[in-house]
Amino acid sequence: MVTAIVLLDVERGKVNDVADSLAALDGISEVHSVAGRVDLVAMIRVPENEALAALVTNEIRQVQGITDTETLIGFRVHSSHDLEKMFAVGMG
Repeated sequence: MVTAIVLLDVERGKVNDVADSLAALDGISEVHSVAGRVDLVAMIRVPENEALAALVTNEIRQVQGITDTETLIGFRVHSSHDLEKMFAVGMG
C-alpha cells in the first residue's frame, strides 16, 4: 500500500466543488478542508506507485479550480490504528 498526502491550493469560492470532485476519485480516501497555508488536504491510498502516479499526474490535474499542489509520499505509518487492515478490504 502506498500512501500520499496532497496539499492543494484552490481558487476562491471553489473549495467545496474541488473537494467533492477529489473525494469521488478512486484512490482518494478522504479530503479535508483545512485552515492554514493550503485550502485542502487529500489522503491517497493506492496499491502501488504506478497507481499513485496516474492519480496525481492524470486525474487530479483534470479537476477544475486547483491552482497548486504539493504531494508528500508516506514512508511509514505511526499510529495506534491498524490502517493497513482498514484499507485492505477488497484488495488482493
